[in-house]
Amino acid sequence: MKANEKPERIYPCPQCRKPVHWRTDNQWRPFCSHRCKLIDLGEWAAEKHAIPGDPAEDGSDFNEWE
Repeated sequence: MKANEKPERIYPCPQCRKPVHWRTDNQWRPFCSHRCKLIDLGEWAAEKHAIPGDPAEDGSDFNEWE
C-alpha cells in the first residue's frame, strides 16, 4: 500500500453478513449482491423494518385547516 492510499474497508453485508469490500465500483454497496439488496427492499416493503418514532399522521384532520 502506498503512503497516500487508504486501507480498503470491509464490512458485513446487512442481509447475509458476507464480507463486502466498500469501494465505489461495488454497485450493490452496502450489500454483497443484487439478491441481498432485493431481499432487504422486500422486507422494508412488507414492513418488517421500521424507523423508530411517533406514528405518521394519516391526514384525517386535513379538512380542519380550511
